[in-house]
Amino acid sequence: MVSDRSCPELAVRQTGGMQNARRTALPSLSSAAGDDISARLVDIVLAAAVLVAVGAAITADVGGPGVVPLPAYLFGALFSALILARRRRPVAVLVISAVALVGYYMLGYPPIGLALPLAAALFSAAECGRLYWAAGTATALLAVSTTVRLAHGDDPGFVLGLELPASAALMAAVVALGDSVRSRRGWRAELAKQTAAADAEREQQAQRRIAQERVRIARDLHDLLAHTVSVISLHTDVARESLRDDPATAETSLAAARAACRSAGRELRATLDALREPGNDPDRPLSSVSARLTELVAATRSTGLAVELHGAESADQLPAVVGDAVFRLVQESLSNVLRHAAAGRAGVELERDRHGILVRVGDDGRGSTGDPGAGWGIIGMRERIALLGGTLRAEPARGGGFVVEAQLPLRDSA
Repeated sequence: MVSDRSCPELAVRQTGGMQNARRTALPSLSSAAGDDISARLVDIVLAAAVLVAVGAAITADVGGPGVVPLPAYLFGALFSALILARRRRPVAVLVISAVALVGYYMLGYPPIGLALPLAAALFSAAECGRLYWAAGTATALLAVSTTVRLAHGDDPGFVLGLELPASAALMAAVVALGDSVRSRRGWRAELAKQTAAADAEREQQAQRRIAQERVRIARDLHDLLAHTVSVISLHTDVARESLRDDPATAETSLAAARAACRSAGRELRATLDALREPGNDPDRPLSSVSARLTELVAATRSTGLAVELHGAESADQLPAVVGDAVFRLVQESLSNVLRHAAAGRAGVELERDRHGILVRVGDDGRGSTGDPGAGWGIIGMRERIALLGGTLRAEPARGGGFVVEAQLPLRDSA
């Protein structure tokens, strides 16, 4: 009893068709159905050709008495019918065909050759990767046929010089063709697999880029709006408390809040312009960082916090990405001072050398009441600095207050 399984290449194609159907729905189903119909038509045509060829050989009865019994034609029909099952059970079809062929000759029916009834079965077995079955069956039949014919007194010159080489060459060609089709199909399947893997990798990279871009936009918006909202909140509180008793102070506070809104609008438009222009060079020089820092410090001073700025000119002529990081770091640090520190004084220091720039923001407030690195603002600063190859330190100062210190390199900042 022969244990046989479906052709693995056919199973791969069916599995691939099912997977593709999930992705492309009806087009893949139509394609798979079309391939199945084409394969059935090929098998039907091939079965008909074998039936006609074997029937003609039986009818010719070369070297025979001329009277052909009807069961011989039934063997021809069997060889033809087996072709219709060769794709599903290639080894079983091959073995049954070989056994039937041996029985056919044992009954003394007219010669029909070896290769003709078995060609399709040999091809299918080799195509489905059952190369040992195909080669072994062909070799066994050739050996048995040659031995029997020589034992019955057939001309050795004809059998060994013509019949055996011709049948062996034809069988070998059919097996080799089937194996080459299998190899080519496997190569195409591997190529399709690699292409699918490359597409999946590109999709994952695109998703990662989108996620990184979302984080960057969220960080920019946080840095931009947090400080402005803090300044506006303080000024509106002052305006509300002094509106009746000191209208001039209230008017000044509202004017400062209005100025903070305008500044935030300019920053927001600049951020959106940068996002809309993918060709912007991150290394282009940014010459107005010191002016932006001075404006930022002035806006913070208007809230009542005494802020000292030293070394702002060190931030000029930095690469754009480094200069923007310096400004956002100072902006977020001062925003945290206004919202959390309850400080009276703050200091901003910048120091630049040929290796990088050091930024330090400190205050005399109450320090940190929890994890100093747990806030979203500090997390955003740390991410921004890390992307540039720098380091960030945010912790309570020894003498009281809180300090944020960042070291940014200049050589590899891009």
